[in-house]
Amino acid sequence: MPNKFYAPGAQRAERVGDLFAAIAPRYDLINDLQSFGLHRWWKRRLLQLARPAPGLRALDLCCGTGDVAFALARAGADTTGVDFSAPMLAVAEGKRKKEKGKSEPERVRFIQGDALNLPFAENSFDIVTISYGLRNLASVEAGLREMVRVAKPGGRLLVLDFGKPDNRAWRACYFAYLRGVVPVFGKLFCGDRATHAYILESLQSYPAPREIAAALGAAGCAETHVVSLLGGVMSIQCGVKTALPKK
Repeated sequence: MPNKFYAPGAQRAERVGDLFAAIAPRYDLINDLQSFGLHRWWKRRLLQLARPAPGLRALDLCCGTGDVAFALARAGADTTGVDFSAPMLAVAEGKRKKEKGKSEPERVRFIQGDALNLPFAENSFDIVTISYGLRNLASVEAGLREMVRVAKPGGRLLVLDFGKPDNRAWRACYFAYLRGVVPVFGKLFCGDRATHAYILESLQSYPAPREIAAALGAAGCAETHVVSLLGGVMSIQCGVKTALPKK
């Protein structure tokens, strides 16, 4: 039976919007549980590769509840987090208000926007990241082109998402976990298995990490490479902007 939160093409945004509205209040908790807390390490690895520093401008797309955006800001970068889901941004803003008076909330702002049509000029950011969001866009290629468009020449682009392990046995175990266990978290905390069964369904139609890296290259990046995490369970695709996106 098709997942009610997954749809290709024009209906993609609406279905994904419904998904994140449903999971926003428990998003952080379920991330900790389903990854055994490892998502925090994966995001730290993303930050190491992004190399944020004072004086740099960073953009975190599909920022969700703000984990990566806050981390970029803590490292000194002036950071903008963009997400199209108002409920997810509400959680991020709630975190920012709780941290009011500390350094990083002063360097981070959150805005609602479309990752396929960003409200920024070309060559605006030194760092552009997207974590667990590219897989949810209607067009992976268009999303990458937009990331490259708003990055400065020499800017670093990074994509963190679920991977597809090369080892068949490990991939089978991993997919079995996504199929059989992860949806239970959706049922327990969101009242609907489909909210987290969505992960595997969306991953199956998502390009492999090497294909994402190649698409980064086609969009105008050099030095593209893949950083594999936990045997390919997660991966980070990296690139450095050298040119404007190809039309």
